[in-house]
Amino acid sequence: MAGVAARHDLLLVAGTFPVKRADLAPPFQNRAHIFFPDGKMATQNKLCLTPVEKDPQNWNLSCGDTLNIFEWRGYRMAVVVCLDIELPALSARLAGQDIDMILVPSMTSKLAGYHRVFSCARARAVELLVAVAVVGCIAGAPECEQKISGASFFLPAEERFGHTGVLAGMEPSYTAEGAGPLLARDVPLDDIRAMRRGGTGEVWPGMWKAEGIAIKK
Repeated sequence: MAGVAARHDLLLVAGTFPVKRADLAPPFQNRAHIFFPDGKMATQNKLCLTPVEKDPQNWNLSCGDTLNIFEWRGYRMAVVVCLDIELPALSARLAGQDIDMILVPSMTSKLAGYHRVFSCARARAVELLVAVAVVGCIAGAPECEQKISGASFFLPAEERFGHTGVLAGMEPSYTAEGAGPLLARDVPLDDIRAMRRGGTGEVWPGMWKAEGIAIKK
């Protein structure tokens, strides 16, 4: 993977896999690896685990405890793994971090799972005023459960960016036959950053924290 990133002068987010840490119990974490063209590498552990990932008789993993923000060519980015993108509490923690793009690797076995991940990724683009790229596993080895997913590049749903909030997308599929690649060109990261920092979105209130709002039961 490092060689591919260097050869093509690109940043490459590889899919996650369990990595052992001797100081943890259980000793494995689900970790994504981010390869830079200059040979550097960053990592991101999955922060919230599914029941299967927590099951001692199955994956038996430990949660990560840190969300890493890294910079590449002047842009601030974060990798948010699968279920983590569905969590509004994590989104609230990202608010105010001046993120330019979120990259989301995922793996889902059911169409419902695909829609949860991709719908929430699209919501994050709107609420954080960032670009969000999300892609998941398709198909699988013969002895494994088939995976369904697609790929999408979401933008804030603003007139300036084409109204819909979708720069590019690929429909979900259980088979890799004829699927992809999805190419998203001319991502307006500079314009999104200027809108976020300048507060020039149509109705976006900035990093609104609901301060002073009472909840009655």
